[in-house]
Amino acid sequence: MNVIIVGCGNVGSTVAETLSHDRHSIVVVDLDKSKVDLLTDEHDVLGVVGDGLNYQVLLKAGIEHTDLLVATMNSDEQNLLCCVMAKRSDRYCRTIARVRNPIYNTEISYLRRELGLAMIINPEYISASDIARKFQYPDSVTVETFTRGRIELLHVTVAHDSLLDGISVGSIRNKWKCDVVICAVRRGTEVFIPGQDSILETGDELTISATPGDAAAFFKKAKLYENRIRSCIIVGSGNVGYYLAKRLTDGGIRTKIVESDVERCDLINEEIPRAIVIHGDGTDERLLLREGLGGVGAFAALTGIDEENVLLTNFAMRVSHAKTITKLNRVNYSDISHNVNPENAVFPGILTAEYILKYARAMLDAESSFGNAYEILDGDATMLEFFVLEENEVTGTAISQLRMRGRTILCAITRDDRLMIPTGRDEIRVGDNVFLLTLEKDVNRISDVMSK
Repeated sequence: MNVIIVGCGNVGSTVAETLSHDRHSIVVVDLDKSKVDLLTDEHDVLGVVGDGLNYQVLLKAGIEHTDLLVATMNSDEQNLLCCVMAKRSDRYCRTIARVRNPIYNTEISYLRRELGLAMIINPEYISASDIARKFQYPDSVTVETFTRGRIELLHVTVAHDSLLDGISVGSIRNKWKCDVVICAVRRGTEVFIPGQDSILETGDELTISATPGDAAAFFKKAKLYENRIRSCIIVGSGNVGYYLAKRLTDGGIRTKIVESDVERCDLINEEIPRAIVIHGDGTDERLLLREGLGGVGAFAALTGIDEENVLLTNFAMRVSHAKTITKLNRVNYSDISHNVNPENAVFPGILTAEYILKYARAMLDAESSFGNAYEILDGDATMLEFFVLEENEVTGTAISQLRMRGRTILCAITRDDRLMIPTGRDEIRVGDNVFLLTLEKDVNRISDVMSK
């Protein structure tokens, strides 16, 4: 695959390094010659020194024969414009833009659709979502995310004393009134798609798709929330803190934000009225103790200074039993991050690169332009994403009237970036992204597994 990466900061460099290890043809573009030279000297990539918004520079990088362009420059607007130029140069080139400004966050679906981009990714938003998942879900639950976090698959093991042991799959929706889909069950060495009459057993590993609200209702009714976090303190109300506070308060978690900038405090008060905003120095240990750090369920150190975040996290671990998260901006940080458990740290740059890499690798797995494929459950199953570009034989018909062929289940639909867990009354529409989990091979389009 031919890939151009415009912008050689942390994200661009990480993507270039990893994709070059996968033996793709990589060209990096940046105005800073030293950054380009560093990548070309250490990795099997080509480099072009120049402005990624200059068409002649893109031509020199090989834009006319490129499969994927990733724009990770410092300016959101430059990244979007670079992607538009790439699409105009080669309509088959897929493009990904990094966009960080919160003002664009509600417009991502519109921008992506109107500009023809494959993905717009917001590092702060996905970082906050990653933290929220770690805080909101029990430790026994693992989460896989796809396409910028628009869909989550939850993996839950049925314990011997669980309320899930011995009930049918259909009971979860019909009796418990939880809109979740049990997509797959691993029982011993066997993986299968359960029917409504399938009985769950101790030791079963369930793969579940659900909206965050429905997942919360499911965990509550299944008594999986015995040690659920009920309170959180966030130090730093930058974009990651803002998105995290909104997500946690929406989930019913009591959230306090400590921020030294009074104007930022006023903004958070207005935008997130359910959060408690504390104007003060987040590094003041006495202030944190007065605000209840000793008994809080979760603590997130999200200031803009990595050293402060590490010290704050270590203090929180000494005085409380809180789950902790540390935001670290620098990728190469072995000098002080050795005191931080990697599972309790979030690197926005690395996380952004991982999303981009997952999409790039999915492009290779997909055998048609209709969607992407993601291997899950150690390769025993595949999550397929299909883009419904036009009316076809499965659109406009109630899902209950569609016939599913083979070992396949409809897990979710995203419509305008809104996740839907489908019921029999719903229907597939043009513009939808449809997610199917299948145990079958050689599935290239929806009609291979679904028909009227």
